Amino acid sequence: MAKYRPPKIRKHGRGVQRCMRCGTRDAVIQKYGLYLCRQCFRELAFSIGFRKYN
Repeated sequence: MAKYRPPKIRKHGRGVQRCMRCGTRDAVIQKYGLYLCRQCFRELAFSIGFRKYN
């Protein structure tokens, strides 16, 4: 007999989006179909083609 119920499967909301690179669920950037967390985005942004404005 299980002591607890397994978490329900999320269909929409913040718990659904995952980072395509590391798999974390917090601070996922969905714009332009990126689906990267902010840490991974900072590492890959220059190689993807994003530039930092002054």
